[in-house]
Formats: sequence, C-alpha cells, structure tokens
Amino acid sequence: MSKSSAGCLAAASLLLCTAAAHALDRMPVLSLDTAQTMSRTCETLAKAKGWRMNIAVVDAGTNLIVFSRMDQAFLGSSDIAIRKAKFSGSFPFSTRYAGELTFGKDGKPGPVPGLADIPGVVTFAGGLPILVAGVQVGGIGVSGGSPDEDEQCAAAAIDAVKDALK
Repeated sequence: MSKSSAGCLAAASLLLCTAAAHALDRMPVLSLDTAQTMSRTCETLAKAKGWRMNIAVVDAGTNLIVFSRMDQAFLGSSDIAIRKAKFSGSFPFSTRYAGELTFGKDGKPGPVPGLADIPGVVTFAGGLPILVAGVQVGGIGVSGGSPDEDEQCAAAAIDAVKDALK
C-alpha cells in the first residue's frame, strides 16, 4: 500500500470515528447521579408508606446502574426488581402492559398469550421504561410490595427526575 493510500485510509477512519463519537455525544444517557436520585426517591416514598422495597435501575443496554435493597425487604424480590428493570429497559412499555398483552384486561383475552413464556418477560406491575424525548435510556424495576405499590414507587422515581431527563 502506498503512503498516500495509507494516509487516505487513516483520514477516512478518523472521520468515521469522529462522526460516531459525535453521534454518541448527542444520544441521551442515564447518569449514575440520576439513577441514584431515582433510587433514593423510591426509598423515601416506600419508608413513608411502610413498604420494604428492592429497587433496580438499568441503562439502555440493560446494565445495572443502581441496586438498593431496603432493610427487611424480601430477599427473593431482589432478583424480581432486577428482572423488571431489565424488561422495561428493553421495551418501551411497562411490565404491567406486558401482563395485559399476555393475560388480557377487562375480561378480554390478551392478544399475545405466549409472551409470558419468553425468558426475561415479566408480566406484573413494577417495571417502567425510562424515556428521554421518546428515546429509551433505561428502565426501573421495583419489587417488595404489591404490584401497584411497586409501580407507584417506580413512577415516583421517574417523576422526580423528569427535568433531568430532558
């Protein structure tokens, strides 16, 4: 390969890498600080209500960012919270909605009854996607209370950081 060909190849590679890095700079990312604020918000609500929760927050790749297990929270709920977060970090809808797709709602059958048979799918409330301007940046999963309590805690956590997620 000639020096000029090698130079052109190096310049083209640099241009592609720069463009990719620039695209990543514009992609919203869920920060550790935001995830920690979400976890603390959920814990504060849970303490006020007398709930004992496990709280998991994952990024857009469903990698665990924050996990918190409150004192006396069920040990088995740790894994459930993480599964809820990972599911909701993978799909732009709640775990409650996955249950409705599978088992139906208001006496009507679910349109996707086999969904619950897919590994990783969670079909009860407590997992919510985290979105920034329509772009999914992660998910939160809460477990330890009733499904409605879990979802209420997750929703409060997202609401607490909505301005940081813009």
